[in-house]
Amino acid sequence: MSARAAIPVLAAALPLTLVLSACSSAGAGTTGTDAAGHDTQRYDAMSHEELVAAAEEEGEVVVYSFTSRIATVAEEFRKEYPGIAITEHDIPSSEQIERLASEHAAGASTADVAYVSDAPVVVTQLIEEGVLLPYVPPRMDDVLPEEHKEPLVTNRLSTKVLMYNEEAHPDGAPVENLWELTSGAWEGRVVMVDPNGRGDYLDMVTEMVLRADEMDAAYQEWAGEPLQLDDGVENAGYQFLADLYANDVILVDSTDAVNEAVGATGQDNPPLGFTTYSDRRDNEDEGWALQVAGEVAPAPGIIFPAMLGVTADAQNPAAARLLIDFMMGDDSADGGPAYAPFYVPGDYPARSDLQDPEGALPREEFAAWPIDPEESAAVRGEVADFLLTIQ
Repeated sequence: MSARAAIPVLAAALPLTLVLSACSSAGAGTTGTDAAGHDTQRYDAMSHEELVAAAEEEGEVVVYSFTSRIATVAEEFRKEYPGIAITEHDIPSSEQIERLASEHAAGASTADVAYVSDAPVVVTQLIEEGVLLPYVPPRMDDVLPEEHKEPLVTNRLSTKVLMYNEEAHPDGAPVENLWELTSGAWEGRVVMVDPNGRGDYLDMVTEMVLRADEMDAAYQEWAGEPLQLDDGVENAGYQFLADLYANDVILVDSTDAVNEAVGATGQDNPPLGFTTYSDRRDNEDEGWALQVAGEVAPAPGIIFPAMLGVTADAQNPAAARLLIDFMMGDDSADGGPAYAPFYVPGDYPARSDLQDPEGALPREEFAAWPIDPEESAAVRGEVADFLLTIQ
């Protein structure tokens, strides 16, 4: 049997590669100057007061965001800076990356700020091609670890992890090992967004391939015998994916679809699914009972940066930097109103001066794999091609 896809496969890697090739001839210009001709070093060095004054003179800012939570941020920004009009666009990361690259290549009107995940593409392509530029607010210098300052500032850490319905399973997750998902007990009862349609899910399955040794050890722990690879299958990570798809994994087009299938209350025998840990924040409003399978071996999934960057073509460079500063939160214990949409259980602050939100596993106890964007980028195309052969 093969995976049951609820959406057509979207293989966007080739068009994006072509677009980014065009971008290389339309880069950010000389050092210290962006594609719009602004002196980036001057804007980066501005004090907060200078940024506010310059941003109010510009009068507007446009942001592309991979999360709908940007609407709440925009409301708070308008309260704080009524003289600066903000226009927010909620665009999934994969679509946003292609749009940013296309607009940059064409010299077209674009956003001033990008709030984006899918770090392997962002880091190895958008930044290298000069589509996005870094900006670390000066007041964040002492509270952000170095790995969250480069190549773009990290606003928070997000996740894609295995979740279950805690109403149906009040004693904890019904599985202890990822390989259990390939057994008959879970045939047709595992849900996730199609990795060839969403970059963060492709990052997750790519990490399984990169962590093949851990996947192999987890198999032996579960099965009590060595793993036998199918012909043409390179390692235990690929084998897991082949077995999962053969077990009728259900592919959908959105995390909300996963959340509803897994988390809806009143189910006797709900499926399991890979989704976003912080979506538990909507349990009460949506009638869900989502919980993370935090102790599953070898790991429940991945943890990755949600990043903020200034576009090279920003028409409002001061307002862009002011918005990034705003989205990093204020100096209060929880980051204040600007950071409230991100200070939720299941998301983890990048700032060292903010405690993990209550109601979720502490970061040091959370076993999700951190991704290495460059390592992931090197093999994710091969993983995407492999998935096409097993669907």
